[in-house]
Amino acid sequence: MTAAPPFPTSPAPVPPTPQTLSIEGLTVAAGHDGAGPVLVRDLTLELRRGRVLALVGASGSGKSMTCMAALGTLPPGTRTLSGRVRLNGAECAPEALRGREVAAILQNPRSAFNPVRTMRDHALETLAALGLSGPDAEARIAAAMVEAGLDEPARILPLHAFEMSGGMLQRMMIALALLAEAPFLFADEPTTDLDLVVQARILDLLQRLVAARGLGVLLVTHDMGVVARLADEVAVLDHGRLVECAPVEEVFRAPRHPVTRMLVAAHLALYGLELAP
Repeated sequence: MTAAPPFPTSPAPVPPTPQTLSIEGLTVAAGHDGAGPVLVRDLTLELRRGRVLALVGASGSGKSMTCMAALGTLPPGTRTLSGRVRLNGAECAPEALRGREVAAILQNPRSAFNPVRTMRDHALETLAALGLSGPDAEARIAAAMVEAGLDEPARILPLHAFEMSGGMLQRMMIALALLAEAPFLFADEPTTDLDLVVQARILDLLQRLVAARGLGVLLVTHDMGVVARLADEVAVLDHGRLVECAPVEEVFRAPRHPVTRMLVAAHLALYGLELAP
């Protein structure tokens, strides 16, 4: 009797890191049954590694709703009616994205932290949720904090949120996002509650992370100054519809849609400038 061939001993191939994240045909409506007003309508976007896509529009245009729907974290009273997310062209469930393929940072970092738990608690909980633990946990946390611009991890980790400034908390939130080593980052109004100096530092940090890690960033903002500073492409929403998508230089030089023109004109007016007719 011929012996069966041995099992292969070569390691299984490592899946390639996703280079693109696509949101396709996304429609979100209010109401538990989806019978309420449509909040996002048939939206398609593509995010690429090493690039920043700014999602802009007036308040209530569907920017944050888009991020929450893609990650399966819609608030009660809303429902996804259609749409899918693809990584490198392969469909991926929202719950498989969160924390593994997509990290997220929010616009009000103080509200994201439990006030009775320390930064160390939050960091260890983040690692545990990712299935990461062990003797090197503290070293991993410290390295992520330093990369996010928090140079004294030993001093900061015992602190609570109320003992830290808004800028420190935003950097801590970025550090927690870095722990996942996800290839994509959703940044929802990451500088809204920060003063101009801290805002500039956070934008510098995000730009460095895009370059160093090759992050693909979906930047949700209403601030066209932030768009000009950080974005490569701009997608403009109006009442849940995508009305324009173009490179950032083109959007500022020759915006096509009336909503885009209004946003750019309002930004230029802050500096005493006017949009060319």
